[in-house]
Amino acid sequence: MSTPINSLTENFAVAPQLAASDMAAVAAAGFKSVIINRPDFEGGADQPTAAAVMEAARAAGLTVEYQPVVSGGMTAEDVVRFKELLETLPAPVLAYCRSGTRCTVLYRAATGG
Repeated sequence: MSTPINSLTENFAVAPQLAASDMAAVAAAGFKSVIINRPDFEGGADQPTAAAVMEAARAAGLTVEYQPVVSGGMTAEDVVRFKELLETLPAPVLAYCRSGTRCTVLYRAATGG
């Protein structure tokens, strides 16, 4: 996996766009869960779909959730759902979006940190 991972805590990290082919490496890195925060086709038709990434994640033994959040359009409901996922998904959790920033903002809003 050539995508950089930014660890925010021992149990949570963010990354820019990942692909189905990255999921085995995500699991090998010790992550147990993945949150996909990037809406499908936000970056155009060449962007990997959430369905393809989810299938590969499950095949790699990961728990995965698709929570699309529009860049610059995060809602209070998005924050509540993200917090729920952080509280219920097996840790450590890796979340990704286009650059990792959206996931970082969601994390800070959900945890107060």
